[in-house]
Amino acid sequence: MKKYKILFLFLAGVFAINSCSTNDLELSDPNQITPETYFANEAQVQAAVNAAYANLQTVGLYGRLIWYMMDNMSQENADNPQMEPDKRTFKEFTFNSTNGSIRDYWDSCFRGINKANFVIGNAAIIDAIPVTELSVTNRKKYYAEARFLRAQYYWMLVTRFGNVPIHNGDFTQTEGKPISPKADVISLIIEDLEYASTNLFSKAAEDLGRATKGAAQAFLGKVLLYEKRYGEALTSFEKMSGYDLEPNFYDNFKEETEHGIESVWEVQYDLTLGTADKWGGPVVGAGQNHATFRGQDYGNLNWFNCYPSDDIFNSYEAGDNRLNGTMYFVGDTYNNGNNTMIADNFKAESIEKPRAWKKYQNYYKQTDEAQESGINAKVIRYADVLLMMAECANEARTQSEAIGLINRVRNRANLLPLPLTLGKTQVFEAIVQERKVELVGEQVRFDDLIRWDRAATFLSGTGFQAGKHELWPIPDQEISSNPNVTSDDQNPGY
Repeated sequence: MKKYKILFLFLAGVFAINSCSTNDLELSDPNQITPETYFANEAQVQAAVNAAYANLQTVGLYGRLIWYMMDNMSQENADNPQMEPDKRTFKEFTFNSTNGSIRDYWDSCFRGINKANFVIGNAAIIDAIPVTELSVTNRKKYYAEARFLRAQYYWMLVTRFGNVPIHNGDFTQTEGKPISPKADVISLIIEDLEYASTNLFSKAAEDLGRATKGAAQAFLGKVLLYEKRYGEALTSFEKMSGYDLEPNFYDNFKEETEHGIESVWEVQYDLTLGTADKWGGPVVGAGQNHATFRGQDYGNLNWFNCYPSDDIFNSYEAGDNRLNGTMYFVGDTYNNGNNTMIADNFKAESIEKPRAWKKYQNYYKQTDEAQESGINAKVIRYADVLLMMAECANEARTQSEAIGLINRVRNRANLLPLPLTLGKTQVFEAIVQERKVELVGEQVRFDDLIRWDRAATFLSGTGFQAGKHELWPIPDQEISSNPNVTSDDQNPGY
């Protein structure tokens, strides 16, 4: 049993703060929950923090939308005829400011931020809880969790939208916040992650699924890498301890082997906690919504929506064992080895497809994809960290150090090590290659292409327009409802 998932069954009273608008917080009705009346002990503080985690589970994020949005834009997905139009619009870059999926993504993130701010912005009230009820160490830990989660949501926003409003826990302004420059948002993210890196518990000392010191250090290193602050990023990565690669690559994507030695940060799902609200809360993060739909969306035995692209398939070197940990082919077994994939399993409207997704699919233990899946979503795992470290070392230290880090990943993949004589450009190209095949279907490649300035070339012919599609449009809903955000704030091209 995954301990942290149980904690998502937070107190019913916390549902009153799920939208967490400032108007809600200022109500004087004594029957309403307020910070003054709610925060009385550690269990209540923890429940409020748990509410901030819950929005990562929503359909608007890892429950469904983020999978196909990111994998379609990167062209890691090839689409079958039955792929729904709302998914295909991301492959073809035809989305606009009215797009419902983008609106739900925006809303889910800001609701998560508001929940985190309910803890961060009420620190004075929480600090008044007697130490006999809440120790100083634990209250700092809860603040650190809230700040880690706020950083997570803001990172998801700033990478997709660029400039976005900053909500920092100040509840004095009752109307919407204006757009802030991306640089200011990044500064807040770094500040939050530095605090989290100092005050979170280690993975060994924390309940499964909660944010940890190592997760904050990895996340901070990633942000610094994106900012090209390579030396500082390495310093943060090198503080991590207790992590290594799973001996078996595919163990990263099964339910029974979650939270292993390679797991740094993952979004929690557990079907045993209930799925009754899986469709009813696309953005709210309340109720029984402990499932993803990736199993069906990426399936092939029944619903055959998409499959790994030719480009991805053709990128694997001969003998790379990650191929068979990532994709199914005709003749592969499933259902604990009791069934075999046949050609008809790979047909979409009578057209046979060459392969299907295996990552995160639950066929390994059952005969068909379920609409619901309880497999956790990996946000950061240690192979990703090693390759980010290699990228930093290639820029700030030596090529030999970078190659050594790459070779750790290649060794697990059963590939020959790269020679230590490679130059800087060759090392970088090796990193590009390894990230492509190691992390395929894990929602990182599109951002890699953008930050490497390779999107326009690689995505040529897909509908991608340089200077426009690096970012998503600010949803019309935000512009119409927030008096401090206008059409002048809209991203270029929309």
